[in-house]
Amino acid sequence: MDIELKEKLEKIVELVSNVMVDCEINIEYCMPGIAMTSQSCNTSEDPYILVEYVVSEYTKPTRKIHLTRGYLKDEADVIANLITFSIEQFKMEIDSVEMG
Repeated sequence: MDIELKEKLEKIVELVSNVMVDCEINIEYCMPGIAMTSQSCNTSEDPYILVEYVVSEYTKPTRKIHLTRGYLKDEADVIANLITFSIEQFKMEIDSVEMG
């Protein structure tokens, strides 16, 4: 992994972690050499973020956000904004299903 990509991924982790402070959302990072907070991290894939929305003790839907080469062409702040938007959309989708 080149230095520029590593720095970009580190910045993304920092930005997303600072913005997404929500007790109902668990975020795990699977970025080899950067952040490996996921216990089931598949290092053969592109870097990704695993989002878990804790609706109840038994309902915890998850979404995997892959950081593909297409995503990684943008600046770190743009990517972090896309990720946080995706997380908010995921939460809204689950809420709409849960609330009927």
